[in-house]
Amino acid sequence: MAPASSILLLSTMIIAFLASGVLSDPDPLQDFCVADLTASPGVNGFPCRNASSVTVEDFIYREMVNPANITAMNRAGAVFGTVLRFPGINTLGLSMARLDLLPEGIIAPHTHPRATEMVYVEEGSVYAAIVTADNRLFAQVLSRGEVMVIPRGLIHWQMNVGRNNAKIIAALNSQLAGTQFVGRSMFGSSPQVPDEVLEKTFFIDNTTINQVRSVFA
Repeated sequence: MAPASSILLLSTMIIAFLASGVLSDPDPLQDFCVADLTASPGVNGFPCRNASSVTVEDFIYREMVNPANITAMNRAGAVFGTVLRFPGINTLGLSMARLDLLPEGIIAPHTHPRATEMVYVEEGSVYAAIVTADNRLFAQVLSRGEVMVIPRGLIHWQMNVGRNNAKIIAALNSQLAGTQFVGRSMFGSSPQVPDEVLEKTFFIDNTTINQVRSVFA
C-alpha cells in the first residue's frame, strides 16, 4: 500500500489541476459522462453512455496497480489511464499514467500536444528534463517524493540514473493528452520522413538513417 504521504501528494496534484482554471479540455456540462467507446469522439470527448447503466466501477481504474510492460529498447514502460482505458474520466479534463524504469531506462524525448503534465517520483532517482521553445534545458535529478511540472507541448524525458528500479506517477490535464515521441516521429516507418530531410536536419548519411530506422521497425 502506498504511504499516506504519497496518497496525499497525488490527491493534491489532481485537485490543483482541477482548481487551477487552466484545464486543457472544455468544461463538462453534467455531473459525469462515462464514455461510450463504441462511438467516435467529438470536440469535448466521447458521447455519454446512458446514465442508468453507470456503476461505481466506471469511476475506478485498477490497471496502474501492476508494473508496466518493459520494452527492450528503452528499458522502460508505461501504463496509461486515458479515456480510452478509463471511460469514467470522459469530459473531466484529466488523466494519469504510471511509468516504470529499469536502471538506465528512459522514457524517451516526447511531447504531449494537448496537456500540461506533473510527474511524481514514487521510487528511485530520475533525471527529468524539459526543453523550451527557445532551446533552454531545464533538468534535475528527482528523488522519491519530488515533483516536476512540464508545460504543455514541450519536449521532455525521464531517465533512471539510480541503481534500482524507478517508478513515476504522472498526472495530465487532458483526458487524451496525446504522446508524440521525437525519435519515432522522425525515424519511424509510418509515415516515413524523406531521407533528404533527415540528412539535412541531423547531418547524418543514408547508412545511419537506415540503422536508426531499423530500431523502430
